[in-house]
Amino acid sequence: METIRLDLENYRNLLKEYLVTKDETALYRAEQFSKLSMQHNVSPEEIVHVHIEALKELYPDLPEAVDDSLNFLLEAMISYGLAYQEFTTLRQKQSELKSEISVAARMQETLLSTVKPDIRGLEIGAISVAANQMSGDYYHFVADKDDDTLGIAIADVIGKGIPAALAMSMIKYSMDSFPESQRNPSAILENLNRVVERNVDPSMFITMFYGLYNPNNETFSYASAGHEPGFYYHSRKNEFEEIEARGLVLGATEQAKYKQYERKIKKDDCIILLTDGVTECRLGDRFIERDEILEVIQTYIDLPAQEAVEQVYKHFERLQDFHFRDDFTLIIIRKNV
Repeated sequence: METIRLDLENYRNLLKEYLVTKDETALYRAEQFSKLSMQHNVSPEEIVHVHIEALKELYPDLPEAVDDSLNFLLEAMISYGLAYQEFTTLRQKQSELKSEISVAARMQETLLSTVKPDIRGLEIGAISVAANQMSGDYYHFVADKDDDTLGIAIADVIGKGIPAALAMSMIKYSMDSFPESQRNPSAILENLNRVVERNVDPSMFITMFYGLYNPNNETFSYASAGHEPGFYYHSRKNEFEEIEARGLVLGATEQAKYKQYERKIKKDDCIILLTDGVTECRLGDRFIERDEILEVIQTYIDLPAQEAVEQVYKHFERLQDFHFRDDFTLIIIRKNV
């Protein structure tokens, strides 16, 4: 601060030098003074006050109007300094929050990571892209090596950000803790519903679809907790059929029951699961119709499953001008034997 005090005293000489000589060197020194003042948290009104004092020493007979205008400027700088200080503090807090969210996003990616398993007779494609740093979507594969079954979960939190990420982490680790005897879709959802109802804020609901593929009898069992309906693709007829399954969102009531459905899966047919980030894509001012979504999926359905989901995502990304309003998750499972 001693350097600043000295510079404030020299400001008068610097101002006088410039007024007399109009030398740009003085302007450069004034610029350096401003930078040094910022580093030492010298307020704008303090600089203006010194400027006014220096000007009055140089010109004692300043017109009254000029004197009043300088006082007006000083008052304005006092308000400006307070507002700028508040802005700087908020910007610093915002930067710290952004850094924390970035760390949380990386933790979420690690905690919720899942690996596409190698299941006999199945080809799997999956893509999930967050609209913002933190995703409210989640998908997970649970492979049982003893009987070759594959559990498939896809979920969406009604709510975003860090609370949604924490809720999803709880869902994943709850699922992993369930005994093998409770791997049926209806049992999974009923157990998760109790976990959510007891541990998640009442304002936050979670939709989920859980399916179980059994290669031994080529059946797909499934249940839904208010999740976006998926589709079944009949390859021979080149037609889509909506997968109908009803049930309350997780956490709505502790006693919720979930009906389990079952269907046979034929060779080359596909199961398509998604979140509302897919079905609520916009084209201009309107939402895309489900038939339009199926037309896009149908365009790429004959590609390898992973390539298909990636191409569908890129198609909708272009359609949305590369800015999704919601998280986008799409899974395609094809029976290939």
